[in-house]
Amino acid sequence: MKVSKLAANLIGSEIVKIGNEVNDLKAKGAEIANLTIGDLNSNLYPIPAELKEEIQKAYQNNLTNYPPANGLLSLRNEVSKDLKTRWNLDYSANDILITAGSRPLIYAVYKTIVDEGDKVIYPTPSWNNNHYAYLTSADAVEVKTTQENNFLPTAEDLKPHLKGAVLLALCSPLNPTGTMFTEAQLREICEMILEENAKRGADEKPLYLMYDQIYSNLTFGAKHVDPVSLFPEMRDFTIYIDGISKCLAATGVRVGWGFGPAHIIDKMKALLTHVGAWAPKPEQEATAKYFQNSENVNTFINDFKGKLEASLKVLHKGIQDLKTNGLAVDSIEPMGAMYLTIKLDYIGKTKPDGTVIGNSSDLVFYLINEAGVALVPFSAFGEEKSEPWFRASVGGLDIKEIKQMMPKLENSLNNLK
Repeated sequence: MKVSKLAANLIGSEIVKIGNEVNDLKAKGAEIANLTIGDLNSNLYPIPAELKEEIQKAYQNNLTNYPPANGLLSLRNEVSKDLKTRWNLDYSANDILITAGSRPLIYAVYKTIVDEGDKVIYPTPSWNNNHYAYLTSADAVEVKTTQENNFLPTAEDLKPHLKGAVLLALCSPLNPTGTMFTEAQLREICEMILEENAKRGADEKPLYLMYDQIYSNLTFGAKHVDPVSLFPEMRDFTIYIDGISKCLAATGVRVGWGFGPAHIIDKMKALLTHVGAWAPKPEQEATAKYFQNSENVNTFINDFKGKLEASLKVLHKGIQDLKTNGLAVDSIEPMGAMYLTIKLDYIGKTKPDGTVIGNSSDLVFYLINEAGVALVPFSAFGEEKSEPWFRASVGGLDIKEIKQMMPKLENSLNNLK
């Protein structure tokens, strides 16, 4: 039976495929250290107790009708205050759009800015930009990054592609790597964007920057930087993606926000009225009330990110110990988010049954079955399957489980020849 060309050519998620394999094995009794999901075990990492109480109160008070299309004013006011206090960013409630997590915002940015055939630039690896570019029929320009730059694009990497582009999509801290832009790196990119836009006429689209900072509160020592704080002139060209999904361990609560130039935010709001991607009203009400006590918010975030950092350090040390033991592995010291970038240089090796690890997906499924360890290859984030790099998320495991999996990982890698 025929469907639309868009639907017929959609690429399924490699992460979902791996997750299905993990779930099937677990249903059969297998013990799997699941490092695949950019999510959290809510028993290990529950949302703030005060936020949970406010959500329950909101339902008890029957706040179950439609919220305003751009979000509750009370929440937009609290977000505005938090942006000023936390990042010294001046955005009024009218500049802010609330949605059901950050995904609808990213989709709306693409649909608001990109026409069919317009050039969109994004680095690889990065999360889902290839899919959003496909959904908007964009001319996607993927800029390959390197380990030497922590898998973040440099101004030099991006510069050859800027002419005619309408959107540059960046994320920091980055999913999937957990690495972050330094001030110098982001400054050079912003200068380049401003220089490019100065060349464009009034009848041309500017080059916009979508800056995804959903992990900005989960940083370990390094300072989060953003475009408008570095260059106030970037305000006209920057659309931010943010929310509570990661920093409050609230992935399923579905409260995200975007902010940026009014003419872009207004069109995003209009678009999403036809999609209905609003955050539920009780959750919006609860988030607004929770954010009224900034001390509680900061206390929770500091405790939560401390636990994530501790888990990431244990995993990073474990990989480095394997490297010391002579295995062909490596990892990049985590800077933020919940991810560790791991190198497992075993593509082309032979398994005990005589078959060959042909690509990164083969290695993933070998490790699931032989070591009970599940990772996501960078091919799920736009890289080639020949690349030996993987994302490990610590959100679903405690430190004890991470330590217990390391000998199994070591043994299974040693069995490859």
